[in-house]
Amino acid sequence: MDETEFWEIVDSTREAAEGDPEDHAELLVDRLLRSDPDSVLDFARHFESRYNRAYRWDLWGAAWVLLGGASDDAFDYFRCWLIGQGREVFEGALHDPDALADLLHDFDEEVDGDGEELGYAADEAYEELTGAVAADLGIPPAPVEPEGTPIDFEDEAALVRLYPRLTERFG
Repeated sequence: MDETEFWEIVDSTREAAEGDPEDHAELLVDRLLRSDPDSVLDFARHFESRYNRAYRWDLWGAAWVLLGGASDDAFDYFRCWLIGQGREVFEGALHDPDALADLLHDFDEEVDGDGEELGYAADEAYEELTGAVAADLGIPPAPVEPEGTPIDFEDEAALVRLYPRLTERFG
């Protein structure tokens, strides 16, 4: 599976779920079950590598603004959700996290921002196809600490300065 196919699967299942993260995860599992186990592992590699790329302080700050706070777990689930938004939103957020103010049409912190189940979709599909837990994906592990300069999330003035558009629209 190449990167284009990965994003096509993410996009088609999100669109079919009409943006609901839980429905998206279920549809993603269903779609992956139509693949062979090696393709499911390829999907998992693509997902995990993007999940690791998004482990950055600046994205955590954006999640903090959007969610009104973001614990370690909440940021993990946010990164899964961000991947689920598709290539344009994901890459745009990596380039400029404040651009999420323009990239997101709507954001309901009760529904959006939590893609925990998306993070398990490939594992679930693989186990259902093979009866076994997926082996190591063979990709570099996530960094121990987020990339970039740490942000004091309790400093509201700093968050406004770092994320002016996000704060204005969603803060």
